[in-house]
Amino acid sequence: MTSHDMRRAKDRRGGRSLAPVLLAALVASAPAWADAASGAAACTGCHGPAALGSAIPSLDGHAADEIVTQMHAFRSGERKATVMDRIARGFTEEETRAIAEWLAKPEAARHAQP
Repeated sequence: MTSHDMRRAKDRRGGRSLAPVLLAALVASAPAWADAASGAAACTGCHGPAALGSAIPSLDGHAADEIVTQMHAFRSGERKATVMDRIARGFTEEETRAIAEWLAKPEAARHAQP
């Protein structure tokens, strides 16, 4: 076993790692998402501004009621999907409403610091 392999094994057993650095970076970025409904920040990974021009629709500019209606359609199977039907079933009615209301805010308002 080389010294490099030994260091890697030590890191896996609880030696020095990058975990504290990564955790600090996540905590430092938390204020931007502090008011996000649980689960909402993950939606923007596929449905945010980067989605414009792709097969995945951006949710920017959509009203909360429209988002809730679409989530209900995915949940019931009325609207066919590759993964959204399963994702929609993972949220309660209250969570769906909270996510939709957060997503319906303009992007600048979602990331505004208090």
